[in-house]
Amino acid sequence: MRSVCTVALMAGATSLALPAPLSAAAPDDPPERSRPSRQSVGSLLARLQSLYRKAEEATEAYDATEEKLKVQQKRVDELNDELALTRVALTGSRDAAGRLAREQYQGTSGTLAPYVSVFLSGNPQQALDRGHQIQRAAGQRAATVDRLAKGEKHASDLAARARDALNEQQVLAARQKRQRDAVKKRLGEVEKMLASLTGTQLAQVQRLENKNIGEAQAKLLSSGRLSGSSRPSASGGRAIAYAYRQFGKPYVWGAEGPDAFDCSGLTSQAWAHAGDAIPRTSQEQWRTLPRVSLDELRPGDLVVYFEGATHVALYIGHGLVMQAPRPGGSVKVSPIAANPLLGAVRPDADEAPLRRYEPPPMPEGALSGPDTGYGSAQAPSRA
Repeated sequence: MRSVCTVALMAGATSLALPAPLSAAAPDDPPERSRPSRQSVGSLLARLQSLYRKAEEATEAYDATEEKLKVQQKRVDELNDELALTRVALTGSRDAAGRLAREQYQGTSGTLAPYVSVFLSGNPQQALDRGHQIQRAAGQRAATVDRLAKGEKHASDLAARARDALNEQQVLAARQKRQRDAVKKRLGEVEKMLASLTGTQLAQVQRLENKNIGEAQAKLLSSGRLSGSSRPSASGGRAIAYAYRQFGKPYVWGAEGPDAFDCSGLTSQAWAHAGDAIPRTSQEQWRTLPRVSLDELRPGDLVVYFEGATHVALYIGHGLVMQAPRPGGSVKVSPIAANPLLGAVRPDADEAPLRRYEPPPMPEGALSGPDTGYGSAQAPSRA
């Protein structure tokens, strides 16, 4: 696998999330189209990459709020369930207190003090027994009243907490809507720029991006930094196997399977199916998981990109990652240097690598798979 992959990567055989140039669009584009014809190819590529990166930043922010919203919804449900049970118990305490009040009003619970009854009764033992019964009844009344008071306070506290939790849920929902709109806006900017380019410009930009990635990959491979273990842990092997089974599924922002994924949706689900739950977003994966250097990288590790940790991929060995690249792309195998590297983290830091490991067969066309074009800017139906 290493020789085939290395040759392909050194040759610059990479797939990009740019639209394939249309032959009918190059020399005969309508003259009225607004396009940045005087811009250099390098500036066009930089602008396009910046737009994609901002779209992914907005997507990860949306995903983070989505996770918080799930947690908050669960909290609201738990508080409401607890409040319902407390109110049922409170009704029972109120009924008991009502019975006590009626007994006192009717005079059935009022009697002489036990020590007075002893002197006035012809049967002192019987008076003492009666006194003990009265004391027990008094204790029960006191317990009922105390239980009622505590129940009232607990129900009041729960109601306040439930209201606060619901308010927080509504705040998160409003934030998520704003973030969804932000993603749509960013993707709209990408779409507008792509529509402004001629077929010739698109082809030039794609060639330049291929060239840049090929050079970055060759430099990284020749540095010898990727000399870590080629064997994952047992959990890492399961995560890789899951990711391989998702090959070819489309990138959809906010998606975490089973039919589509965004970048962190793929990595979080791969590790969830491996038996280790990890955070949903690339920023949280970078922030909370143990970090490893590139020279210690092993299959199953997560490779994080860009200064803001806004993109993530699953390392599969030999300088390759499995990733959901960006809008318009599909889950595929890419060079590890396809994006600017920030670092790597290891979800299974407490597990040793397998003694023997046979990687899954590389999907046909994995390196040159469908990772081109611009995807829909439509927001997910949820939220």
